[in-house]
Formats: sequence, C-alpha cells, structure tokens
Amino acid sequence: MKLDKSLLSGSTGLLVLKLLEDGDKYGYQMTEELRRRSDKTFELKSGTLYPLLHTLEQKGYITAWEEASDSSRPRRYYHLTDTGRKHLAEKEQEWRTYADAMVKVLKGGEGYA
Repeated sequence: MKLDKSLLSGSTGLLVLKLLEDGDKYGYQMTEELRRRSDKTFELKSGTLYPLLHTLEQKGYITAWEEASDSSRPRRYYHLTDTGRKHLAEKEQEWRTYADAMVKVLKGGEGYA
C-alpha cells in the first residue's frame, strides 16, 4: 500500500535528524538507510532531501563537512549538533504523544494504555 505523502511531510526533518543520531552520513547514505529502516515505506528523493538538509543546517541542527571520495568530487557529510540532538528529543516526544493519541482514537479509546 502506498502512503499519502502528506502523512510524511511534517516528519521528514525528524527522520533525517534520527538518521544522524548514530553518526555522520552523506545524502545517498541517508536515503538508503531510511529506506532500509522503514522497510521501503519511506523514500526521500534528492529534491526533497537536500533542501531539507540546507534548512536543518541553517537552523543549527546539523553541520556539514566534506571528505574525498572515490568519485571525482568530495562527499558531503552531515553531523548532528548538540542543538540538533535537543531538538530531536523534543520532536520525538511530540511524535510519540501524537502517535499514542492516534492509536487511542483508532482503537475506539477503550482499554488502550
């Protein structure tokens, strides 16, 4: 089943920050890791990912650095900052509260803890 893209639109920043929580990654690596972790449910296109990375960098949630690669151009890696870690923790809690409330409503509100 294909998901409605509007369900993902408000969560892409959270997903990207979560991917960086366990270490620096470059763009393609992030898209592949997201695809793997979500069992191919979430697939970020580069036209979505790179503007998002730029916005996260402007907000101070991530920083970027370059390293030589096997290809002709250097690879750009992204790093989660302390500010980004704090923001990630807040957004994760916000998402958990939202998801728990959705499940309660979908299950009829009874007997769900």
